[in-house]
Amino acid sequence: MNRRIHKLIISSAGLAAALLLAEPADAFRCGSKLVKDGMHEQQVIAICGEPATRRHLGYALRAFPVGSRQYISPGWTESHFPGYGTFSQELIITEYVYNFGPRKLMRRLVFEGGILVTIEKTGYGYIEKSR
Repeated sequence: MNRRIHKLIISSAGLAAALLLAEPADAFRCGSKLVKDGMHEQQVIAICGEPATRRHLGYALRAFPVGSRQYISPGWTESHFPGYGTFSQELIITEYVYNFGPRKLMRRLVFEGGILVTIEKTGYGYIEKSR
């Protein structure tokens, strides 16, 4: 019985360690640093260096809700709306592809307005030819 409990404790500790070391679904590592959604383009370049390819995909119009403030007092609620609905902003869409060599998966990153919004795996990399 004592051995069974010992094995259970060791296996559950291993599972807990694996969960703590796991990367978020939309993230990857460059060296020892983690790149994840919400990072700025310059942060990604500082961590991973220049991408193998960079291209401008176009523009997108994104709507942002205008916030409201609520003042709540006992029995009363008062709302103040500084604007009506949402406002729109045009954002530049940029794609970076990082090639980590033939033994690792390449990553395709999409930035909207300089902020990382998508990370995709695109298959194994390749050896870059020197010019």
